[in-house]
Amino acid sequence: MPEPVAAATALRALPATERTLPALLERQAREHGDRPLLAIGGERRSHREMRDAVARAAGALRAVGIGRGDRVAMLCANHAELLDAVLGCAWIGAIAVPLNTAARGEQLRHMLHDADPRLVLVDADLRDVLDTIAPWPAHEATWVVGGAPAEAPPRDAAPVPPAPVGPGDPMVVLYTSGTTGPSKGVVCPHAQFFWWGVLVGEHLEIGADDVLFTCLPLFHTNALNAFFQALVAGASIAIVPRFSASRFWRQAAEAGATVTYLLGAMVNILCSREPTPEERGHRVRVALAPATPAHLHAAFRDRFGVTLVEGYGSTETNLVICARPSEQRPGLLGRVLDEFEVAVVDEHDAPVPDGEAGELLVRHREPFSVANGYFGLPGKTAEAWRNLWFHTGDRVVRQPDGWLRFLDRTKDAIRRRGENISSFEVEQAIASHPAVAAVAVFPVPSEMAEDEVMAAVVPRPGHALAPVDVVRHCEGRLAYFAIPRYVDVVDDLPRTENGKIRKAALREAGVTPTTWDREAAGYRLAR
Repeated sequence: MPEPVAAATALRALPATERTLPALLERQAREHGDRPLLAIGGERRSHREMRDAVARAAGALRAVGIGRGDRVAMLCANHAELLDAVLGCAWIGAIAVPLNTAARGEQLRHMLHDADPRLVLVDADLRDVLDTIAPWPAHEATWVVGGAPAEAPPRDAAPVPPAPVGPGDPMVVLYTSGTTGPSKGVVCPHAQFFWWGVLVGEHLEIGADDVLFTCLPLFHTNALNAFFQALVAGASIAIVPRFSASRFWRQAAEAGATVTYLLGAMVNILCSREPTPEERGHRVRVALAPATPAHLHAAFRDRFGVTLVEGYGSTETNLVICARPSEQRPGLLGRVLDEFEVAVVDEHDAPVPDGEAGELLVRHREPFSVANGYFGLPGKTAEAWRNLWFHTGDRVVRQPDGWLRFLDRTKDAIRRRGENISSFEVEQAIASHPAVAAVAVFPVPSEMAEDEVMAAVVPRPGHALAPVDVVRHCEGRLAYFAIPRYVDVVDDLPRTENGKIRKAALREAGVTPTTWDREAAGYRLAR
């Protein structure tokens, strides 16, 4: 029986110049007209209405002086205004910078200084967050979603024609956590999102009659490229504000969803709930669910009737490794897609034999199908793409049949509940406590299939320091998901001969009888 042909496959032959957001919106408005494309909040739009709404959003941006290359920062939850602003920027050649709504303190200040936006879009209930990090670079305007009418993004601006943007022009800057320094802005071009739509659409076998459903945030590449999967397939997508385990299946059913998007931790949470009639009262057939433990695949399919699809991609790359739903082999990522080359190498970038662990390197064949680099950081870009390969910092094993298995991250980064966390930034926040002499932050295994954040803290001589003091100090300085769950107050940290902290030793020791666990202690974070 032949494999299903995804609707996105028809767009593979598009000329490179048409692999841009304006060209795609124009094309799909002509092809699909009144067929539904988007449902978000109270908004319902066809393909044609989506094109028109973006042209008006672009007109509003143009009216306040935003043009090619200008950055527009966005601290906003999943609202139509956020998506309109992202796509409106792309329509006129400006660059959208959607920021994590949980960012706080120095991390948020750094991202705003780095992006240097001319316009800021912010949720009304997050406006005070900006006030707490002042001063930061002057900008020419602030639009407040849910604020007073005079402050809200204009919705009745005259539409403007699309700018002549190219497939390699930057469309979005997405900040991803650094490993030994502050968060870096990943510069994502137009064609990268085109290829996200085509490649993921093919591997999820998305057709024009499918309804995609996501509760993931639009400031991450996952939800943004899900919109492009719907767009290139002529399908539709429903977007809700956030993940709710108690409402997930009901929301999916109400949307008429056939395809959805989960993270490994979300799969674990859904499986841990008591069964309800709603969990079978839906039409979802497949979910893209990276980092799901192997043992949950069959259990999830048997209980919910949904096939989970594993895969490998990142903000800097694209969907690089995957397999079709019928080919899934739990515990393995899949095979390398034809559009990419990969290498598994040692610390000298020399290939290692199949069956031996090494770092995954990626190289693309289609132009502009991966990120252009890191915003304003040519040195970091050259380092990450050295020897003409993107160095992922992830350790994998390639099997003799070409399938790959993920092991862990070589970078000093932590992934918790789908969020990438920079240990450097957490350490900086903790180190600002007046009673802290030294700190190391590292991942420990989580029952939710990803990482938990742990901190080992050395107090200053003569200072008393309780673990709860560390957590309280982090609140307001870090996103809630970055605040350590585990804290050890220790006399010293293991170090190398040159004084570098030996985090490997800390990770190996992990949670010990002396470790304080804020969840076990019943400590609730303020959000």
